[in-house]
Amino acid sequence: MGGPRLATMRIARFTTGEDPMYGIVQAKDGQDMVYGITGDPLYTEISPTGKIVPLEDVRLLAPVIPRSKVVCVGRNYAAHAAELGNEVPEQALFFLKPNTAVVGPGDPIVIPEYSHEVSLEAELAVVIKRMAKNVSPEDVADVVLGYTCANDLTARDAQREEDQWFRAKAFDTSCPIGPWIETDLDPSAVAITSSVDGEVAQNGTTADMVRSVADLIAEISTVVTLLPGDLVLTGTPAGVRTVEAGSSIDVTIAGIGTLSNPVVRR
Repeated sequence: MGGPRLATMRIARFTTGEDPMYGIVQAKDGQDMVYGITGDPLYTEISPTGKIVPLEDVRLLAPVIPRSKVVCVGRNYAAHAAELGNEVPEQALFFLKPNTAVVGPGDPIVIPEYSHEVSLEAELAVVIKRMAKNVSPEDVADVVLGYTCANDLTARDAQREEDQWFRAKAFDTSCPIGPWIETDLDPSAVAITSSVDGEVAQNGTTADMVRSVADLIAEISTVVTLLPGDLVLTGTPAGVRTVEAGSSIDVTIAGIGTLSNPVVRR
């Protein structure tokens, strides 16, 4: 029967009701299966455990919980900057989300009580695999484990009220990621879309980024040291829209998959 091929991987973090573990998602006989692996792909060598479960029978979790930070990029698509009445900044606009903002596939996005205008932002997320400081664009591929889907939820009303975006961007559940980490992806021109209750909101491509993935990570690494498991969110295309409690958001990136989350207010 054989185990998963480890050169090209879709790395998932999942549970079947027991402790979370990592696995490789791979099709077998026309059905997606999850092959359990030992260890943590970010820190240790991995090998199959022999546990094989149909993907439909597991609960997928956030494929990585950043040990340190989520670095985000604002206004990296010209059309998105324009739709909010902003110019593309001459200097890349960076901000942080805490790791407490991260949730996984199917987890609820909880609208904070202080906001009445939360909007979605579909983004390509980069997962860092080793410590990176002052990396050249040519060497960025060496520090990247892979890519996943992300949703940079933003409280627009809070964002307009303050220069620092802490309340707007950092609230709990404001950074869903998943469904897994795809290690074999050319990020230069992949389709990225979002929809709310099946209605398309964003329909873009990473080819429209103002700054490429390599350039972004290189520049970020001149400011902060990137650590294994850190995430870099690379900006969002035009079409962002407000979401309401009771709705469901899908973020789809070609070559990766779809991240789905319900929206609630508590």
